[in-house]
Amino acid sequence: MSQDLSITALILQASLVVQLVMAGLALTSLVSWTVIFGKVFGLKRVRNSNEDFEREFWSGRSLTELNTAVAGKAETAPMERIFASGMREFLKLREKRLDPGAQLDGARRAMRASFQRELDVIESNLSFLASVGSVSPYVGLFGTVWGIMHAFVGLSNMTQVTLATVAPGIAEALVATAIGLFAAIPAVVAYNRFARDIDRIAIQLETFIEEFSNILQRNAGQSGANTTIAGSGQR
Repeated sequence: MSQDLSITALILQASLVVQLVMAGLALTSLVSWTVIFGKVFGLKRVRNSNEDFEREFWSGRSLTELNTAVAGKAETAPMERIFASGMREFLKLREKRLDPGAQLDGARRAMRASFQRELDVIESNLSFLASVGSVSPYVGLFGTVWGIMHAFVGLSNMTQVTLATVAPGIAEALVATAIGLFAAIPAVVAYNRFARDIDRIAIQLETFIEEFSNILQRNAGQSGANTTIAGSGQR
């Protein structure tokens, strides 16, 4: 007598524990894909907005004008927020007539703190993908082992065991491993891709901090809150 060995039938015929494992892995995979698509569009938006601001930064406008323009925006790029934090601290220390070294150090510390906050936001949910990629195969394997144990317990009461009687139980259990791999593989691939993209963004931001610090160093020591801070011009 033929048996239905389709994926749907195997899932429905599996034991309760294995079904719970499959459901958990399927839900995890759905959340993982949601994070992946959100990260793809989010990182693309960050890269584009940073590049737009960087072009504006090197356009030759004075930093005072650029700072005013950034302050008037509703949404800003990570690079813009780092720039704003550095300018804000630099102007505050300049008004206090501190020495140029203190002005530059304060601005650099403010930008470093802002950089770390921005990096934390950009890296959000990355650890989730890493966890899914590393844990899902083991969860699927647990479901498989449990399913095989359940199948063998059911076969212990049979007097004659054939491949036809063993195959359905084994197949039901192996579905859990397949779902675990289905959840893990995209998460691992996406994690590695996003990690490289975030490293590039971090390098871009750190380079900007160093270049901006050099510009502030040339302007450090000027007095007066209304003094225009010279821009950078082209690289």
